Amino acid sequence: MTFARVKAAARALPGVQAAKRYDGSTVLKLDGCFVAGLASHPSAEPDTLIVRMEIEDRERLLEDAPDTYYVTDYYRPYPLVLARLSRVTDDALRDLLATSSRLTIAKTRNRGRKAKVSRYVSDSPND
Repeated sequence: MTFARVKAAARALPGVQAAKRYDGSTVLKLDGCFVAGLASHPSAEPDTLIVRMEIEDRERLLEDAPDTYYVTDYYRPYPLVLARLSRVTDDALRDLLATSSRLTIAKTRNRGRKAKVSRYVSDSPND
C-alpha cells in the first residue's frame, strides 16, 4: 500500500487535506493539525503509517494484530499507533483514518476553547 492509497481513503473524511511537511513529505491534516502520515523517525520501519490513537485502543491493536501494528520507544509516550502499510487492509485503513480524524477534531476544538479563554483573560479590566 502506498501513501497515495492512504490519501485516497482520506477523501471520504470531511476537511482532511494533504499537506507538505517541512521535509517535503506529505501528511494528512485537518484544520492545520496532523491526522496521518508516514513515520519519519529512524526507529520506525519503512512504509509505516502513523495515526492518532487513544493509548488504550492502541494497546488492544498491538495485542490483537502485532504483525500489523506496533509502537517504538520513541513514539510510545504519544497517543498514536504505527501501522505497517503492507499489512493494513482497506477497511482497517478507513477505520484508522476515521479514528485519527475524530481525535484531531477533538484536539482542534480544545485548542479553540483555550484560545477563547486566554483572550478573555487578556481582555479583562484587571490587566
